[in-house]
Amino acid sequence: MTAATAQKVPGLTEHRYRPRGSARAILRCRDSELLISGPAGTGKSRACLEKLHAMALLNPGMRGLICRKSATSLSSTALVTWKRFVAPEAIASGDVVYYGGSSQEAACYRYKNGSAVVIGGLDKVSKIMSAEYDAIYVQEATELTLNDWEALTTRLRNWCVSFQQLMADCNPQSPDHWLKQRCDQGKTAYFESYHEDNPVLFDEQGQITERGSAYIAKLDALTGVRYQRLRLGRWVSAEGMIYEDYSSNVHIIDDVGAGTQAVCPSGIPMAWPRFWSVDFGYTHPFVLQCWAEDPDGRLYMYREIFYTRRTVDQHAAKILSLVRGPDGRWLEPKPHVITCDHDAEGRAVLERELNIGTEPAHKSVLEGLDAVQVRMRLAGDGRPRIFFLRNALVERDPLLVEANRPTCTVEEIPGYVWKNRAARKGELDEDDEPVKEMDDGCDAMRYAVAERDFGIRALFRSFSV
Repeated sequence: MTAATAQKVPGLTEHRYRPRGSARAILRCRDSELLISGPAGTGKSRACLEKLHAMALLNPGMRGLICRKSATSLSSTALVTWKRFVAPEAIASGDVVYYGGSSQEAACYRYKNGSAVVIGGLDKVSKIMSAEYDAIYVQEATELTLNDWEALTTRLRNWCVSFQQLMADCNPQSPDHWLKQRCDQGKTAYFESYHEDNPVLFDEQGQITERGSAYIAKLDALTGVRYQRLRLGRWVSAEGMIYEDYSSNVHIIDDVGAGTQAVCPSGIPMAWPRFWSVDFGYTHPFVLQCWAEDPDGRLYMYREIFYTRRTVDQHAAKILSLVRGPDGRWLEPKPHVITCDHDAEGRAVLERELNIGTEPAHKSVLEGLDAVQVRMRLAGDGRPRIFFLRNALVERDPLLVEANRPTCTVEEIPGYVWKNRAARKGELDEDDEPVKEMDDGCDAMRYAVAERDFGIRALFRSFSV
């Protein structure tokens, strides 16, 4: 599993990988569960994938699984590492062949020795959860629920390998996350990775490489909780976090539980009214959030565009492609209102392209923040009044991924903090404000909530005349 011999043997495919630190340790670990946690770019994913690949090569008939909460996220993350660094030689030689899947069988990589590594997301569980595996690798395991994790453990019973293992990686999140608590309780073996473990960033002598200098500089430019987590690898909560009641385990859900109600393709009941909010941007992300309101007044964000370097007319074309069928008819109710920031030109273009009017957002920041905070808190029935569907994001912006910036609203929320609250030791006054950085999705969310909760649209318009 370490470096291959320098002497080439005819008929054998040569692959080189020299793991360090925690990467080496997890290759040897045979615990039933393991997690490797650390900052961005430490080689966590590659170590897990190298182990999975080696197990498939060495154990004929072995079955492995590469998964993430959302299947679409794999194509731009784990599978890139798999094809570029882990299995390129085996794929080129024909020892490993990609199979695109069918209505009955999930996509997978098939090995000449009868092994297979299946690819899938937990948002489409029917194909991957009906099979049995020897090893399962979960990328960014903090996206999962505890129920997801425990369900995966029940699929480890193929026994073509002497041990069965659920292994995962992640960037640190809040210290009260269920996955960190599981490790602290000793149920899951825990390993920490460091940038020095990645040979692309640091050489054998521990000296930083040219690529390493450029990458570390990007991480050093991060601030707040993202710097603590992605640069230093710490499980921390943001000091002065605005939405203190937010919890990914509570507010992010897989579906709305529509039951027998007629639903649109997004899974939202057709009878629920829709409300959209927009924060314009080009260098910063353009954000569109599509919200639905249930009969009890709870808001559900079921679709989100969060993308840079596209013009408003391009975004409008994308929006229409999502809500209209081939015949031009809408597949879901049109929004009652589209609430936008006060970019007059952006609003005019959006109205023209969508053929729908827009309204200026209520811009009183502290009032809007307070309204969102109230919705974040658990109500009398133990549920909050605002939710985010896990697969709301339409597509992940690769430029934001490369820059280690939030790629959707729920990634922004943990780092959305007060500018002066920490200095005042929690005493907030009316002059305080959020840090104006990486807040595009949070702004759009505030517009949507203010639109629904204040009920003063007509009065606001009269003041604007």
